[in-house]
Amino acid sequence: MKRGLIWIALTCLIVISLVLASCSTSTTSTSTATAPITTTTTTTKTTSPPVTTASTAPTSTKPTTTAGTGNWWDSLGKPQYGGIMTLRINQDLTNWDPDGPTSTFDLTGNFLERLTVDDWTLNPSVFSYQIAWRPSDYLVGQLAKSWELTDTSTLVFHLRQGIHWQSLPPVNGREFTADDVVFHYNRMFAMGGGFTKGDPYMITDASWKQLASITATDKYTVTMKWKNTNPEFIMETVTGFGGMNNIECPEVVTTYGDTTDWHHAIGTGPFIVQDFVTGSSCTMVKNPNYWGYDERYPQNHIPYVDTLKVLIIPDNATALAAMRTGKIDFVDGISISQAQSMAKTNPEMLQIPQINTYGMTIDPRDDLKPYTDIRVRQALQQAIDIPTIAKTYYNGTVLPYPITLTSYAETGWGLPYDQWPQDLKDQYAYNPTAAKALLAAAGFPTGFNTDIVVDSAVDTDFLQIVKSYFTAIGVNMDIKVMDPASWASYVKAGHKQDALAMTSTSSQAGKTVEPLREVQAYMTGYMSNWMMVSDPKFDAFYPAALAATSIPDVKKVLTAANLYSLQQHYYIALLQPNTLGISAPWLKGYNGQNRSIPGTLVPFLEGFYGARFWIDSSVKKSFGY
Repeated sequence: MKRGLIWIALTCLIVISLVLASCSTSTTSTSTATAPITTTTTTTKTTSPPVTTASTAPTSTKPTTTAGTGNWWDSLGKPQYGGIMTLRINQDLTNWDPDGPTSTFDLTGNFLERLTVDDWTLNPSVFSYQIAWRPSDYLVGQLAKSWELTDTSTLVFHLRQGIHWQSLPPVNGREFTADDVVFHYNRMFAMGGGFTKGDPYMITDASWKQLASITATDKYTVTMKWKNTNPEFIMETVTGFGGMNNIECPEVVTTYGDTTDWHHAIGTGPFIVQDFVTGSSCTMVKNPNYWGYDERYPQNHIPYVDTLKVLIIPDNATALAAMRTGKIDFVDGISISQAQSMAKTNPEMLQIPQINTYGMTIDPRDDLKPYTDIRVRQALQQAIDIPTIAKTYYNGTVLPYPITLTSYAETGWGLPYDQWPQDLKDQYAYNPTAAKALLAAAGFPTGFNTDIVVDSAVDTDFLQIVKSYFTAIGVNMDIKVMDPASWASYVKAGHKQDALAMTSTSSQAGKTVEPLREVQAYMTGYMSNWMMVSDPKFDAFYPAALAATSIPDVKKVLTAANLYSLQQHYYIALLQPNTLGISAPWLKGYNGQNRSIPGTLVPFLEGFYGARFWIDSSVKKSFGY
């Protein structure tokens, strides 16, 4: 119980920090503040590291620090060069190409880079980057130096000069230019340049269908023309997570056809892929000619670590055992009970609260019987006692409400439970008698047999509780477990499941992603709509959001989408339990930043953060490692 109280306090601190972030800006009072939609010009905060070429990048091994600078990060200690950072992912790597099957896990963020990125110098008390959504107020340039909306539908990026591709054939350290950016988006979305098909997964994304053209105005300037005139939408699309914004090397594609072979994993990023063993590990070494510097210590050439090693460890129990013996430096997605056990055996390990990017749902195939009948879906919902599970299984550390389309963590957005109409609350309340009546009315007076396909990272103890609730109303659910990669291929990409599905990483409800992306969740044909929902009324929310001209108008659309999806019972709403990240005390720089370290989620920003994290060798040695 004591640990539970500590967890509650830590979780509250996260929420408070997000609220403080909203108070620090005059544009909105929400916890995830962003610029007003009516803004027509946006320019990034920019950093000014020394410009270097591949041949002149410094190779100093002693980091430069300034004592008593008065910066908030002074208390974190001085960065150190050297050492191996060893991390873990829970599934095999089958893709090295941003234009490849996005349903699979990848580490392209280590060697490929993006136009925009998080602000390493921003005080976490302002914004902590612990949710998936990055409001544009809190982004700076990575490959881009700055950007601006020159009118309501034209976005111009000004690239950094002196960035070079890694010194590997066939590109051999060529300078990165605007043509490379154009090549990437042409290839991804069939915008021109001889590409006519585009990525089969990404071209279903409604957001990118709004991109009208992309051109290289000069060597270091990229101009995007959009069909839509909503600046917030434009910025959310271009800065959002996903491989679609990781820019690959044109010479690799033209030479080999694609970059799906790890031997061809070449980018502008801080790490070079040295070795990969399927099902075992990936080893990356620092790029000696990397262009980047530590924005906190502008004279420090990064990355700090010599080697970044990623071990493939599917289950948390094995990963935690590796943590206890110093074999890995971090593991994420840890449950409260697992964290409590770790605290007893290894109290030196740091426990960092993580706001889950997604909530937990059970997803029916809404286009297949018996789940075409809303009464069946509602019956399964009313069979589950959500508040009791929150109190007993999660020790009161989660909100005891069924999750909605928008995460409750995005304060000021979506539809908080206390604003639900009473008749909707009744539909989601535990009532096995009503659930049986609904099944009988749907033609199943004695229930039915079904199955659920889950990935191996799903909390099966929790799922057994849900199964017992279903059994009580006559629904007998067989649980089929797949490794995460196979689940993604079978369900997310293939839509081969014929009944229920559940994932640990990418539910379409309880999201902390960009607000305008949330209203695409159940659109007909949307890339992650594996429930196969096809509802013209829901489809109408997205164009309504695009047409909005103010933040309040966008919020109204999102609230309506939350309400309607709940009324339609597209999914069985469960909870949004936060998890913990367990960090070794010698790993420095990590503060719960979302998607910064590999684990159960694709680390789109691992290269950016991995280059700036460091290993404190003296601390590690003091623990005997």
